[in-house]
Amino acid sequence: MNRLLAALSGVLATLAGVAAGHLAAALLDPATSPVLAVGSQVIDLTPTPVKEWAISQFGTRDKPILIGSVLVGVVLLAAVAGLLARRRFAYGAAVFVLLVAVPAVIAVTRPTAGVSAVAPSLVALVVGLAALAWLVRAAAPAAVGGRVGAPAEDRVEDRPGEAGGPSRRGLLVAMGVVAGAAAVLGGAGRWVASYRTRAVAIDLPAAAKPLPPLPEGLEERFAGITPLQVANSDFYRVDTRLDVPIVDVEEWTLTIDGDVEEEVTFTLDDILAMDLVEKDITLTCVSNSVGGEFVGGARWLGVPLNELLDRAGVGTRADQILSTDVDGMTISTPLALATDGRDALLAVGMNGEQLPREHGFPARMVIPGLYGFISATKWVTRMTLTTYDAETAYWTDRDWATEAPIKPSSRIDTPRALAPLDVGEVVVGGVAWAQQNGGVGTVQVRIDGGPWQDAELGPDVGNDYWRQWFYRWDAASGQHRIASRVVDGDGGPQSPARANPFPEGSSGIQELIVTVG
Repeated sequence: MNRLLAALSGVLATLAGVAAGHLAAALLDPATSPVLAVGSQVIDLTPTPVKEWAISQFGTRDKPILIGSVLVGVVLLAAVAGLLARRRFAYGAAVFVLLVAVPAVIAVTRPTAGVSAVAPSLVALVVGLAALAWLVRAAAPAAVGGRVGAPAEDRVEDRPGEAGGPSRRGLLVAMGVVAGAAAVLGGAGRWVASYRTRAVAIDLPAAAKPLPPLPEGLEERFAGITPLQVANSDFYRVDTRLDVPIVDVEEWTLTIDGDVEEEVTFTLDDILAMDLVEKDITLTCVSNSVGGEFVGGARWLGVPLNELLDRAGVGTRADQILSTDVDGMTISTPLALATDGRDALLAVGMNGEQLPREHGFPARMVIPGLYGFISATKWVTRMTLTTYDAETAYWTDRDWATEAPIKPSSRIDTPRALAPLDVGEVVVGGVAWAQQNGGVGTVQVRIDGGPWQDAELGPDVGNDYWRQWFYRWDAASGQHRIASRVVDGDGGPQSPARANPFPEGSSGIQELIVTVG
């Protein structure tokens, strides 16, 4: 077997093992898939500046790129395993065992993992080793040194037509079978995962006092402006997960414990039986850069968070809510900010529908005015009233801010940067938000560093919601710079000081260049 075929044999055997492991994980728990387990660990170990760079460069494509990078690394090691197995099978098998051991250890050490978490990795190991052994045997000479594991110097070289030489056709057939098996197993894993993560319909009650329909947004008049209400399918998603959790609504519960008078546990039926409220709230990710896409407005349906906390009776020592999701992810929320009268919710609905799985089904936290990393736990199952001295969460362990109010900001949606424009009237438009200090007072536009000019505002949905805006600009020929800023209801202008998202959110003025003429 020449080196190319040996390397390819290692790759095919590994792909077959990974596909089998992925299928096993789809049947048990998608998070235990070998590739996803390694990818999740990479996320946890990646330094914050590198994470922020990846998000700024790749946006919501950062996770597929990460998974692809992990697969590239696996393929390279798999090729090495194939080359080593060409000399002695035990050498290649050792590399393969190492490949599988890493995700197995990662999967079984997850906060909520059980013994079964190692099963997909074991399946990958057995299938991969079996495939590798078969391919090595298929390449071995029939008469001399044909046993798996025979040293290379004891084998007859692959010389077509020589007595005792291996059949290249037989090896290629074996490789084709392994490749086909990998494709079938991988396809089955994707189908099973898709089936298990399909939407499970729940009987979502209406709000006790439904809000009136949202007014018509500026997107109906001006192309390019973000819709006033972002559709669920278009709403941004930024989290640490590479998969979407599978939550059994019959088994799901929310427990409130810690510094409380009485620990309480709610089922989903308990939550749905309460008087639900609707609130229009804009969420913003702390990773959102100035002018970024990780912000969106939606109508949420849920139970006021204070009502749930009152059922438990908050003690006198706690200064944070430590919320935990179904997979052990933790988020710290300052108790004082969550209970200061703002419309904090345990949300079960989004834009008139049940929560999509990728946005926290069956329930998530939604707290206006605070960046999502301290306020918007998805797939939440526990809220522990505790102190920052006693417990720290995922992001606080990584030195992000403990209090992070959303900074006022304006975003230009249209025209796009570097866009060629015609001379004459150009509509500059976008969205702005200022959830502190009286909401959006006005939005202003500046052309080529000149004076700030007031833009016209779209409908007012409330201080917790963003405002659309537009400005009619009489554009002359040439290259121009366009900037926008928001001024809050108390008259405070958006800060021009440039700051990166870490550790408490970005700031600065968005400015873009266009060419007219």
